[in-house]
Amino acid sequence: MSLIITDECINCDVCEPECPNEAISQGEEIYVIEPSKCTECIGHYDEPQCQQVCPVDCIPLDPSRRETEEQLMEKYLVLTGQL
Repeated sequence: MSLIITDECINCDVCEPECPNEAISQGEEIYVIEPSKCTECIGHYDEPQCQQVCPVDCIPLDPSRRETEEQLMEKYLVLTGQL
């Protein structure tokens, strides 16, 4: 699954620099995650870094974008030019 940022986001700016895939950017009102770039940090870290630093816990899994660990790893390989 990709992650999403909910409207509880306080625009604290800590998640964006933590994303190794540059999937997080400032949206119109809150930060947003580009699903095609989000690998839940698979290939980079053991846990999603944005979730680790978020002070308001507003970055859950997006239930509408289910992906297996294998699909996330494949996305990681494509994004890093290894596939």
